[in-house]
Amino acid sequence: MTLPYAEVIGDPIAQSKSPKIHGFWLAKLGIEADYRACHVTPDALADYLAQRREDPLWRGCNVTMPHKQAVMPHLHRIDPPADAIGAVNTVLPHGDDHAMTGTNTDAAGFLEPLAKDLARTHYFRMARILGTGGAARAIITALAGHGFTLVVAGRDPAKARALLAELAPGGEHHAIDLAHFADSTDFAFDDREGCLDLIVNASSLGMQGQPPLPFDWSHAPPGSIAYDIVTAPLDTTFLQNARAKGYRTIDGLSMLIGQAAVAFEKFFGARPPREHDAELRAILTQ
Repeated sequence: MTLPYAEVIGDPIAQSKSPKIHGFWLAKLGIEADYRACHVTPDALADYLAQRREDPLWRGCNVTMPHKQAVMPHLHRIDPPADAIGAVNTVLPHGDDHAMTGTNTDAAGFLEPLAKDLARTHYFRMARILGTGGAARAIITALAGHGFTLVVAGRDPAKARALLAELAPGGEHHAIDLAHFADSTDFAFDDREGCLDLIVNASSLGMQGQPPLPFDWSHAPPGSIAYDIVTAPLDTTFLQNARAKGYRTIDGLSMLIGQAAVAFEKFFGARPPREHDAELRAILTQ
């Protein structure tokens, strides 16, 4: 029996955890459908979309690197918040002619583990975002929309400034060289009670095969939350050092599972069984 299916596309793609996440939820809900990983190179992207548009069983795809911006010219419509973020991570067939619609679930996935914090009132909210790649676009847009003053740090400060000008214009935000955070500081932070401070690694630094993230925790205000979007390894040196300093931490699976949950409902028309998150995490970390 041929089943309806969704998939994740990227180059490379073998490392993706998305098939395990969606497959777990499909099995728990007893939905007869499939979720796959499909290796799509940049020069094959247009042909891939054309072929899938003709497949009535195709329910859509998640989009990972390097296609999140490259896919946009091939789509018929860009829905919020992808239009504001300037990147697509989910493509869906739309209408009787299966026109391609792009959206983005990264911002919602990133914010999910912060929901209780964001529900509170704060005197001030600040986020130090380390990285200027595709994931940073969603994170900058999401946090700017929740009243954060942003400090975006990159190896190219000009790129950080350009991102802020595009995604969070009008705010009192700052762009800085990533190297600024590598050395210790004796800056005396004020009383941060009633404030919400985030330190976010939105880069690939610290990932297996990548250099470590240069961040000295003397730059973090008291009570900061350390958030790393890297998933391999899950417990990064960045998070280990944060815990050693007494900071609360959020790992990359939180965002990954959160964004997948939004996409799953769009693909398969059912809410994923989030009461089984602990079991899912155990499978993903085996």
